[in-house]
Amino acid sequence: MAYSVLRLRKVSALGISRVLQVDKGSLWRFHLETESREFLRLGFLTRDYRNSSGSPKFDFTGTGTTTKFDFTDLTCPHTWYPIARKKKRKVILHVGPTNSGKTYNALKQLERSSSGVYCGPLRLLAWEVAKRLNKANVPCDLITGQEKELVGGATHKAVTVEMADVTTVYDCAIVDEIQMVGCKQRGFAFTRALLGLAADELHLCGDPAVVPLVEDILKVTGDDVQVLTYERLSPLVPLKVPVQSVSDIKTGDCLVTFSRKDIYAHKKKIEKAGKHLCSVVYGSLPPETRTAQATRFNDETNDFDVLVASDAIGMGLNLNISRIIFSTLQKFDGAETRDLTVSEIKQIAGRAGRFRSKFPVGEVTCLHKEDLPLLHSSLMSPSPLIERAGLFPTFDLLSRYSQAHPRLGLYRILEHFVENAKLSSNYFISNVEDMMKVAALVDELPLGLETKYLFVVSPVDINDEISGHGFAQFASTFAKSGVVRLKEIFEADKVKVPKTPIELKELESLHKVLDLYVWLGLRLEDSFPDREVAASQKSICNILIEQFLEGNGLSSPACVSKHMRKRRRF
Repeated sequence: MAYSVLRLRKVSALGISRVLQVDKGSLWRFHLETESREFLRLGFLTRDYRNSSGSPKFDFTGTGTTTKFDFTDLTCPHTWYPIARKKKRKVILHVGPTNSGKTYNALKQLERSSSGVYCGPLRLLAWEVAKRLNKANVPCDLITGQEKELVGGATHKAVTVEMADVTTVYDCAIVDEIQMVGCKQRGFAFTRALLGLAADELHLCGDPAVVPLVEDILKVTGDDVQVLTYERLSPLVPLKVPVQSVSDIKTGDCLVTFSRKDIYAHKKKIEKAGKHLCSVVYGSLPPETRTAQATRFNDETNDFDVLVASDAIGMGLNLNISRIIFSTLQKFDGAETRDLTVSEIKQIAGRAGRFRSKFPVGEVTCLHKEDLPLLHSSLMSPSPLIERAGLFPTFDLLSRYSQAHPRLGLYRILEHFVENAKLSSNYFISNVEDMMKVAALVDELPLGLETKYLFVVSPVDINDEISGHGFAQFASTFAKSGVVRLKEIFEADKVKVPKTPIELKELESLHKVLDLYVWLGLRLEDSFPDREVAASQKSICNILIEQFLEGNGLSSPACVSKHMRKRRRF
């Protein structure tokens, strides 16, 4: 599975130099030195490992006859976590549809426990749980890739699943959205939490489709497994007719679409009609902005009473939605345009009719009549069983393999682990395509394996041009001098409220660069000393993005709000 980074990246030398040049129309400017440009050129443009003779063959059992240890044997991943294996854990699966109370019940047990950890798929969920526990007088730390907020005397933690500590013993642990073990990109982090959390009680919350797989995986651990099934707490009604025009949009509606372009087109069309203002939620918005948009939509005292969103609403946000309206039941997943899966449709549709909200009965429909049969059949069908969980070798295994093959870079090591890994039928190797792109870059730098690995697992969006350039600056400057100052990346006085969706996208990309700096600063404090400045600049980006979202529309919000207030007086 040798990758051609040239093919995957699709960036020309002209494209790179254009971004790196001083551009008066840009919100900021990068300051990459000659070495960094060469780093990008080598990494993105010339790192093609394919050749007519195929990939070289390596001895995966170590150093010839001196050892028989097979580094690529990943058939027993439960043995990687000896602390958890010393326990006979009580594992409780809380499974059911959205809005069924499964996570609520697990969290009640966490509150009662003397120590515990909540592991969620999103920073938003970790924030929410930390806030809830602290409000309930259960001191709780918040630890995500970008935040570490410690509370005095805390014996509880709310973390993103990648930050789960498998070396600490807990009374109670929760893994939320456990069905994500089947995610191609992030599944291995959920598998690690499933196998590695050393807790007396391990609560797993998610879709019933994951139950047979979890039960099978845990047969070899000796854990006691119990399944609790939940029913939805409020009705969800699939409508028999589509929403045929903007005039049919009403307060509490959420229109779901799957591209930024379509989100803003629908927002503009709805607001042009003069009856509603729209909040927006989609994946590339910073988490803070998504939360602010959701809060504004939920607030009955303002006029932003319709939501236009992507499938980012599927988890992590508490939304008072009356009706989900699918603009389409197809999405581009990065490789192809395909129909939404049964699980995706049910996850999104289930956001309507939140229990004990203003809209206790949820409705779901489409914009187009021809989509209704797929919608109805999906809502009536069980989610397909999740057959395998994601897996990825630990750094210890990669390091030991590197010691046996010291001439190989991290790219080669990852490549050959992926190609030659031996797995049981319950597992698959997670998709590490983006990691390998980053590995191809850092292999060009004089860095140790552990530092390279740190950069590879960092939250860089390597497919985003601006984010990629920020990463290139960080890595090359770190390799050259050991200290990366934020002022070397952008000029803060150039950042302003975006005026177009293109400028908004650039600002979102800048937020990713700052987010990456904060992430690295938490791990390499002396080398990335401006973490607090980066966090402050992130907050400024959030404010500027919010200002764009509030003012984006054919009619200004102030004008529309004035009209609506006048109309309501009659």
